[in-house]
Amino acid sequence: MLSYRHSFHAGNHADVVKHIVQSLILDALKQKDKPFVYHDTHSGVGRYDLQDERSEKTGEFKQGIARIWSRDDIPAEIASYIDAIKALNDSDELRYYPGSPRVARAQLREQDRMVLTELHPSDFPLLLQEFRGDRQVRMYKEDAFLRLKGSLPPKERRGVVLIDPPYELKHEYMDVVNAIADSYKRWATGTYAIWYPVVYRENIDKMLKGLEKSGIRKVLQIELGVEPDTTERGMTASGMIVINPPWKLESQMKAILPWLQQAIAPTHGHHKIEWIVPE
Repeated sequence: MLSYRHSFHAGNHADVVKHIVQSLILDALKQKDKPFVYHDTHSGVGRYDLQDERSEKTGEFKQGIARIWSRDDIPAEIASYIDAIKALNDSDELRYYPGSPRVARAQLREQDRMVLTELHPSDFPLLLQEFRGDRQVRMYKEDAFLRLKGSLPPKERRGVVLIDPPYELKHEYMDVVNAIADSYKRWATGTYAIWYPVVYRENIDKMLKGLEKSGIRKVLQIELGVEPDTTERGMTASGMIVINPPWKLESQMKAILPWLQQAIAPTHGHHKIEWIVPE
């Protein structure tokens, strides 16, 4: 099932949280000169036009990046994330928003590389076009988890895997758990960043329990909600589950999330940071 198109949702509150956490992880990896790999399992197209009819139809970015873009009190901790957006926009007008591959590419050094997978028949050609000729980027139109399995452990032995499937089907939550369990056996020292949407809280609870049962240590949960949980369908929150997070990430997000909640969802928002499994 490949109906999901991220262009309808680019720059929404879930993207903001995901890409801030992603940027902070990459910031941490860059503290050492040794090369690292960035592996993106569900890459999308790389960049999104917020004036595109799909983006305009939902207007989700207006409740996401648009609410922080022009603020004059943006925390210094998210400078890399903001810089990645500025790199795509020639002026103060916010028109283009980077997908996770473009957020990562803005931080890659000469010694680093990216592995991108995208299976959607309409999105993959756009991804190819976005990074064509870039020698630090490898792109594959393959099943995300099969490519991940074949790529671990990476030759650099350092890096991060971003996993953010569309979760169109209920079993995808446990597919992620199984993929992480298998990947961890191959590369236990890597950082794994799993994005999740809160549509039905029970799905997230099951995913977290699955990770707990896997025996994996150092599992941190970061979440921003814009509405209280409900039994009705609809994304009320989103978050990141980070395995082997950089040591500063917890304190950084504790500083950022209250500001982010106030900017994006001051009335009904909530946030949390907690260890699902400690070290």
